[in-house]
This record gives sequence, structure tokens and C-alpha cells, in this order.
Amino acid sequence: MVTPEDIQQWIQAGLADAEVRVEGDGHHFEAMIICDDFAGKNSVQRHQMVYQVLGDKMKAEIHALSMKTVTREEQQA
Repeated sequence: MVTPEDIQQWIQAGLADAEVRVEGDGHHFEAMIICDDFAGKNSVQRHQMVYQVLGDKMKAEIHALSMKTVTREEQQA
């Protein structure tokens, strides 16, 4: 079973400067992802970046993932 820690590690491996917090029950997860690579991108583009990092895990291992994606500047505002 996938844990929140697994998802956190996978995202951090693909978005090297990201600060990631994930909560969940093994089926449904919520992630807060703070990454300056999101600058200049809209929310759809940001989510696509995360989906690309997670790849096939989104199809097989992660059943539901909601995300809040912000830059460090946006998080501080």
C-alpha cells in the first residue's frame, strides 16, 4: 500500500527544490507542494508537472490525489 511518505519522496525526487507535505489514508491523498519551478505556470500546468513526476504511479498505485501547488512567494503571501 502506498503511504503519504512514498508520495512525498517521489515528488521530491522529481522536483528537486520542492517542499512537499502529504496526508492520506492509503487511498486518498492531499498534497501541499511548494516549488519555485511553478513560477509563471497556471494551476493546470503545475499539476501536470507533478503528474509527470509521478508517471504511471497515478494510474496504478495512487487512487486519488488532490494538490495545492504554490511557489514560496505565493505561500508567504
